[in-house]
Amino acid sequence: MNKFDRQGHQPAASASLPADIAAELPELSHRVLAVADAPSIAPRAPLTQREVRTILMSLLLTMFLAALDQTIVATALPTIGRQFQDVSSLSWVITAYLLASTAVAPVFGTLSDIYGRRVMIIVSLSLFVAGSVLCALAPNMPILILARGLQGLGGGGIMPVVQTVISDVVSPRERGQYQAYFSAVWMIAGLSGPVLGGVFADHLHWSMIFWINVPLALAALALLLPKMGKIPVYHRLRKVDWLGGVLLMASAVAFMLVLTWGGNRYQWLSPAILAMVGAGVALALAFVWQAGRTDEPFLPLSLIGGSVVPYGLVTSGCALGAMIGLTVHLPLYYEVVYHLSASEAGLGLIPLAAISTLGAAIAGRTMARVKHYKRVAIAGAIIATLAGAALTLTAPPLWLLLVLLSVFGVGLGTVFPITVVALQNAVPRSQVGTITGAMNFFRAMMSSFAVAAFSAILLMALGSDISLGGEHQGFVGSLSAGDMVMAFRYVYAAATIMLAIAAVCMIAMEERPLAGPATRAPVEMAE
Repeated sequence: MNKFDRQGHQPAASASLPADIAAELPELSHRVLAVADAPSIAPRAPLTQREVRTILMSLLLTMFLAALDQTIVATALPTIGRQFQDVSSLSWVITAYLLASTAVAPVFGTLSDIYGRRVMIIVSLSLFVAGSVLCALAPNMPILILARGLQGLGGGGIMPVVQTVISDVVSPRERGQYQAYFSAVWMIAGLSGPVLGGVFADHLHWSMIFWINVPLALAALALLLPKMGKIPVYHRLRKVDWLGGVLLMASAVAFMLVLTWGGNRYQWLSPAILAMVGAGVALALAFVWQAGRTDEPFLPLSLIGGSVVPYGLVTSGCALGAMIGLTVHLPLYYEVVYHLSASEAGLGLIPLAAISTLGAAIAGRTMARVKHYKRVAIAGAIIATLAGAALTLTAPPLWLLLVLLSVFGVGLGTVFPITVVALQNAVPRSQVGTITGAMNFFRAMMSSFAVAAFSAILLMALGSDISLGGEHQGFVGSLSAGDMVMAFRYVYAAATIMLAIAAVCMIAMEERPLAGPATRAPVEMAE
């Protein structure tokens, strides 16, 4: 008798199952019985080059929205304060967006691994548009601040989800070339945001800086959603550890408030700052405890270990922190030392912000061609470190300063695409969104830390009675060029140390092979 023969003479309908099999039946998931849940026999049809370009353009437009709203509001703040007759709360228009966007970045990344990219891109863009409309219609300052927080929830979700969608569409080896386009979007948004904000506030109405988001967001969705059905699906539906997510967001808000208020609104050792530090530490420890006792933690602690992820997170965070810290404080240096106007000082940021996209493009194209892709980022971080050391040890004329900042920008620009691709390449497909959200979260925290640290350095060097928040015009004349040059040497030294740490971590990071074709011709956005 073989295994296909009847095992008894009684009818099948009256036969009973063995006890162990009968006990397992109620535990089986009913979803697998649906035909739609069965895996396809044939692989999903690959995306054509035209479809990849369409998805890329929609993602670039989506990311441009979130990046633009971090800078476009700044120049319109005086106009908003005059209309609402409330100048003391203006800083919260910026702070509310930054707090919300930083706190939810890891949340949206993880949720995209659970519910899928399509759902989360719709949710994040919907929150962003709703917040933009409420900002434009805000009748007073408190409503505007709350609406900016809602807008920040959407903006913070856009970043990790967009970067995750690219990882679903393009192989790791080719992905670095597309990351360079995202760096260019950040540069364009950073340079055009203040200009657009000033034009809208002076010649139209400040609410236009929020109304402009509505048609752009709708255009991005119209381009993206028809193609989302063809994007490969890697998410895995599972139980959501909501308590872990709430603890992570709460600890992030506490630390962001410390970095925002410390040395500005409150003294660093004041009871309020110490209380927030204690609350942040307690919430972080509670998150670690929750992650250790849960089968499906919100952010698995094992995910941020290993020989790739921790080094990639530190490298990326230090590079971006050094760049943002200098970008925030260099206009003051230009105004005091070289007597430039505010607009001229803004143009002086181009070598640092714009030229960094050249480094990102070099790294992305190199990644598609060579086996040892990490070497270009190592070289770039070392070059940026040397440029920072030159700024620290000298007091160059303006033209030489711009040259050194350009070299600095090109060097650190190589770090960004390499770290993004290396991090996404080091984790399972079903956790790419989680690690991308964690990366954006760590970048934002390091940027806030760098801004606070550089401000503290300047306060100690120039005197505790100097206020570095907001407008500089009121106290620029009271500072001497010599004092500012000496103070900024410490700032340059801090940025140099951060880049040196980035270089060491990049060297220590394991270089894992990248999947995808080793092409000789670069990927182009247009045929």
